[in-house]
Amino acid sequence: MTTSDFQTRLARYAELLVRTGVNLPRGGKLFVAAPLEAAPLARLIARAAYRAGALDVRVRYVDDHLDLALYEDGGDDAVAYVPEWATLEAQKMLGDGYARLRVVGDDPALFAGVDPARIATRSKLLAQAGREVAAAVSGFAVNWCVAAMSTLAWAARVYPDLEEQEGVARLWDDIFAVTRADQPDPVAAWDAHLAGLERLTRLLTEKQYAAVHLKSELGTDLTVGLAENHIWQGGAETAKNGIRAVPNLPTDEVFTAPHRERVDGWAAASKPLSARGQLIEGIRVRFEGGRAVEVTAERGEETLKQLVGTDEGAAHLGEIALVPASAPVARTGTLFLNTLFDENAASHIALGRCYPTNVQGGSDEAVLHAAGGNDSLIHVDWMIGTPGTDVDGITKDGAREPLMRNGEWVV
Repeated sequence: MTTSDFQTRLARYAELLVRTGVNLPRGGKLFVAAPLEAAPLARLIARAAYRAGALDVRVRYVDDHLDLALYEDGGDDAVAYVPEWATLEAQKMLGDGYARLRVVGDDPALFAGVDPARIATRSKLLAQAGREVAAAVSGFAVNWCVAAMSTLAWAARVYPDLEEQEGVARLWDDIFAVTRADQPDPVAAWDAHLAGLERLTRLLTEKQYAAVHLKSELGTDLTVGLAENHIWQGGAETAKNGIRAVPNLPTDEVFTAPHRERVDGWAAASKPLSARGQLIEGIRVRFEGGRAVEVTAERGEETLKQLVGTDEGAAHLGEIALVPASAPVARTGTLFLNTLFDENAASHIALGRCYPTNVQGGSDEAVLHAAGGNDSLIHVDWMIGTPGTDVDGITKDGAREPLMRNGEWVV
């Protein structure tokens, strides 16, 4: 691929993030958070936004190595220090209606040598400080989107046998493919895909299953009770400001809220989980009465247990998502070590906070709690689906209806 070809595809990708990702309207405002290496992409995003009629575009570049410096050379007092004003800007931007676009490309194992307890301490404090912002974003107060870009550090983890630049180029090819940015009209391709996901979520919501049961060849045998009056979501979502956006690019999942007290059985991870800058592999968790009562991992177990111990809700589920094994991300055959991608290659569950939009009237905390919705400072997705996974919907009278066989939809 020539430099000119790449620039054309990158510009098309930036246009997709603005027009389909956040669906920025004329007169809209946009906040972009991105890695340092994202400057060329961020400039294209800004141009696409202003062409769409944006009133203002703000970009913040994120450098995870500054956090690494804090963990490795900072004192305990520095790790535990979060200034009160740190979240004020985000709160003001939300109040002023800024759409949010997060571009990720993190090194999935950057903090591998850091004491998990230090990461857990700071992560919890940051989550507490940003709780209001997180609740507003998860409740779709504004239109938002998370997407990705290829970086040297991430590509080196995904393709360790390739030369640096070859790995970066290969990762870009994968990103363009799974986000449909390499198609002649990416926006039209997404319109068709989103229409299919909308039909599926409508069907599942109308069913109002009492539970779904997942069973895989890896040992998952899990019954996930669903919240009362739950809503299945996936693809595009309409924010409270009336703008319909796509929260994740790529996305092939449909998801809803479990009942926090009605999850039982074993869940075995089908892919490693990258969390808090560390890799967690071989996860096996047993749930009883909705709570994770046995938590093990072949690697990164301490980090996993720190996550589960964040607060009371962290040991319960906040999401169940179904993804076909033939989804575009899965077809690449690549383990991305990044939740945005890997969660769209396999059915998954999430520890912690549920999305209030997954329950009718869920914006009211009392209604959400009464329906069985879960609350927590964390929301951590991990993959349990495989090409051999079967999924059944269980009706309120106990009847089973097949939803997936061998990882594929049968509805």
